[in-house]
Amino acid sequence: MLRSRRYWSDVMESVLSEVSKVMVGKELETKLIVSAIIIGGHILLEGVPGVAKTTLAKAIASSLNLKFKRVQATPDLLPSDIIGTMVFNQKKGDFEFRPGPIFTNVLLVDEINRATPKTQSALLEAMQERQVTVEGVTYRLPEPFTVIATMNPVETEGVFPLSEAQIDRFLIKVYLDYPTVSETVNILNRLRQIEKWPIKPVVNASDVLRAHEEVWKIHVDNNVKRYIANVVEATRKHSLVKLGASPRGAIALYLMSKAYALLSGRDYVIPDDVKAVARACLSHRIILTTEARLEGKGVIDVIDEVLKTTPVP
Repeated sequence: MLRSRRYWSDVMESVLSEVSKVMVGKELETKLIVSAIIIGGHILLEGVPGVAKTTLAKAIASSLNLKFKRVQATPDLLPSDIIGTMVFNQKKGDFEFRPGPIFTNVLLVDEINRATPKTQSALLEAMQERQVTVEGVTYRLPEPFTVIATMNPVETEGVFPLSEAQIDRFLIKVYLDYPTVSETVNILNRLRQIEKWPIKPVVNASDVLRAHEEVWKIHVDNNVKRYIANVVEATRKHSLVKLGASPRGAIALYLMSKAYALLSGRDYVIPDDVKAVARACLSHRIILTTEARLEGKGVIDVIDEVLKTTPVP
């Protein structure tokens, strides 16, 4: 049984309240990221420079009382710089493992596409296996564990784009857009408060793990499951889509809908939950045709059209 129908929604409201101390707007983006964290999924955070991607990630980690570390991806970043390496201990006269920044609850990899494919692969392997192996010894990563990787969509020089298979490993992709004029004024008025970082923890790591278990108890009717399957299938059959969402996309929709329902104070999923998480779950799993670009259509346009035309149970 759930602790209460309102408990987790109250937690979400408290997180939103804390995050709002340093972020203006971005309520949906915050809820999506928290949903992914309690599932144990990883997040692509995309946006142009200066839209507070790092601030949002750190604020959410702080409100959940999770350990947070940040790595700046560069072409000379090595896998060992993230995972850790063996160092010689002169006192013991032997080598010992020195853990890297990946041993945390929330790891922010800033501009992941600036790291070389070798480093990207090492990171994604750790994300998938939730463990690292150094010199034949396996080390488990902490729980909960989430990677939030940021990407700048406008830069093309000095970057190593992630392959479609690598991008598909991320549970969701969240896009941070420019703030409105009124939101920008609000940011300027609150700069001093933001600098002081007034965020207080709402829950802790054990609560996040408890929420993970509660997600599995959320009921999903067979009609809603079929709706999820139909939405994913529709992305594959759309005339402007070259490559539609994979079965992993359906799993992402399913799990994110359950987490979203939990944080909304319900013990069951409704179609509106699926719609709320669809863009985040599917936008990085769809490749459009050349015709789509010629018609000025983007991935979000296609997803919205699919949601509009797929019958709702």
